[in-house]
Amino acid sequence: MPTDWNPVLRDQFDEPYWSELMDFVARERSLYDVYPPADEVFAALHLTALANTRVVIIGQDPYHGPGQAHGLAFSVRHGQRIPPSLRNIHRELTDDLGIALPAHGNLDAWAHQGVLLLNTTLTVRAGEAGSHRGRGWEHFTDRVIGAVSTSINPVVFICWGAAARAKQSLIDTARHTVITSAHPSPLSAHNGFFGSRPFSATNNALIAAGAEPIDWTL
Repeated sequence: MPTDWNPVLRDQFDEPYWSELMDFVARERSLYDVYPPADEVFAALHLTALANTRVVIIGQDPYHGPGQAHGLAFSVRHGQRIPPSLRNIHRELTDDLGIALPAHGNLDAWAHQGVLLLNTTLTVRAGEAGSHRGRGWEHFTDRVIGAVSTSINPVVFICWGAAARAKQSLIDTARHTVITSAHPSPLSAHNGFFGSRPFSATNNALIAAGAEPIDWTL
């Protein structure tokens, strides 16, 4: 992991859970299709350095359809059909900021601006949502969240849905801003995600802290 995350996270590689987790993922890849590809599992950390992180959007596990997941929460590759949750995110983005509805689902542009798109589980078996939860990834990604929380720079954490909101205990809320709502999934978006205006709220918090806002255009 040749990024500034390495000195912060490398102690995790000596923890007992890490070798068990790597063995599990290797075994899964030998038996099934697993997403994202091995060289993109840590894409979020490669695209968004710790020192540059200004916003964290917490997801759950990667998309489990072929060609979708590429290591960034909620994002899909160019040319992929936009999944329902991301389509709802796009809709809220347009309603919130008046940005034209994006024609694609690739969120690299956000990552390059300091938006860490972090799933709490970093791999998944094809066609089986949640299949790699509880295997150890959560220990690692909790450490990532904790590392951002210790940053001296103000960060905005966006927690959509109960699983993401459960991570609030890892965040220093005296130092950072936490924005919560229902998950953008079609099952819950109408219960508090739509109309929550997370993008303008994030930029307002950044500006209030003397930081540059995010250009959310895709």
